[in-house]
Amino acid sequence: MKIQNFPEHIRQYLIPKPSGHVVYRCLGCEGEYDITQLLYTCPVCGSVLLLVDLNFDRLKKIPTDMWHQIFDYRRMLNVPSVQGIYRYHEFIGPVIPLDAVIYLGEGHTPMVEANSYLQNLVGVRFCFKNDGQNPSASFKDRGMASALSYINFLIQSGRLSDILAICASTGDTSASAALYGAYLQPEVKSAVLLPHKKVTPQQLAQPLGSGATVFEIPGVFDDCMKVVEALSEQYNVALLNSKNAWRIWGQESFSYEISQGFDYDMNHKVIVLPIGNAGNITAVMSGFLKFFEVGIIDSLPKIIGVQSTHANPVYRYYLEPDPEKREFVPVKVRPSVAQAAMIGNPVSMPRVIQLVNAYNERAGSQAIFFAEVEEQAIMDWELTANRNGHIACTQGGESLAGLVEARQHGIVSKDDTVVLDATAHALKFAGFQEMYFENRFPPEFEIVPKASLQNAPRLVQPKDLDKVPTAEKPLEGEDFERFVEQTAKAVAQELGLRHRNKMRS
Repeated sequence: MKIQNFPEHIRQYLIPKPSGHVVYRCLGCEGEYDITQLLYTCPVCGSVLLLVDLNFDRLKKIPTDMWHQIFDYRRMLNVPSVQGIYRYHEFIGPVIPLDAVIYLGEGHTPMVEANSYLQNLVGVRFCFKNDGQNPSASFKDRGMASALSYINFLIQSGRLSDILAICASTGDTSASAALYGAYLQPEVKSAVLLPHKKVTPQQLAQPLGSGATVFEIPGVFDDCMKVVEALSEQYNVALLNSKNAWRIWGQESFSYEISQGFDYDMNHKVIVLPIGNAGNITAVMSGFLKFFEVGIIDSLPKIIGVQSTHANPVYRYYLEPDPEKREFVPVKVRPSVAQAAMIGNPVSMPRVIQLVNAYNERAGSQAIFFAEVEEQAIMDWELTANRNGHIACTQGGESLAGLVEARQHGIVSKDDTVVLDATAHALKFAGFQEMYFENRFPPEFEIVPKASLQNAPRLVQPKDLDKVPTAEKPLEGEDFERFVEQTAKAVAQELGLRHRNKMRS
């Protein structure tokens, strides 16, 4: 829809212009730093950084109804730079001009409501937000669109050139970083570090296909992260993990889309998501807080972060009810089907602590909760969801298992509406489904398949058929007709179908 066809009062707001005064702010010493340099930790005290718009209060001058109209009308624009996460430009990257925005189709993934059978089974109305329908098939594209748009902005302004973008990954981050980096080549080259033999073949294929230099190193994700951190501290590289504050900003779009999807009514809403490196839950809290502060939403939803018993440092931290006695202790992770969340020392933990406090305070009561689930529950609920029309990954199964756990503990009531984060596409983790169906899980996963959830193809070849078709020798005439008739009969018997003629009689 063209600008001149919109109501006159809204036209000036539809195409956002650079605005605000954005700085890095240290969570430790509260020092502030210029965003024209690549920074990931405070150069004074080493703490992680957040991006802060010092002129944020200007957004409060726009009335609530006007904000609703701005975002709803922008949805109708045929302007690529505002069709993705930058529909919410004023909240995500206000200083970035639209011609620097990288849009590869990310954001605005569908919220698919569970069928009545599954909702009755769980005991509450819920839906999956299918972030696996992003370009690289995971939620990481939200943050990467932001991080690479920022880098593109620095390149266009002459502040950067010949950039090597690098990340550690359990799979999804590397796929996304390589994809968005490839879009900016030759100015940007990509390198990724993966834990050896701990990434699915599908995930490994993605950065290779995008042309990134891929390194596999011994250990787990946390070991890869330490190497990448050392590289970012000692060499001129762009770090693309969630330690990068621009990544967090882009992932805030998840909150904004949910708000808009419910027509900005967040009363009795609950968001459930896996924690992993803690960047996503940080972004989701921050996003809802911003919309609440400006008045775009008038209540804060409950948020439930979920971890497997095999990688649960955040859950363990919040087991202690007294904030003064809490002490964060990294854990040694064990093998998990929620592979993207298999992180024992999340880099965004300082952000989590600060934002949990701020969120609960603004909500007026506890609104952030944490749940722990077994590996068995993750796989069982993932398969149950997908048998009911979803495309949930194992992290989506972790979210659903977390919802079930939260229902049992009274955190979620039957009057709530719940949004579950399926962070990636089910096909990325199809290998775990195969292991479940074939009962091939190593003992350390602690998963025993349920026969009711297993599935396998069945070869149909009637014994009285002496001729069957092959690619090299197709059948013809009576031989082919006999093959079709006997095979159809065998399939019908397997399925318990009744013949039409018998049904009429």
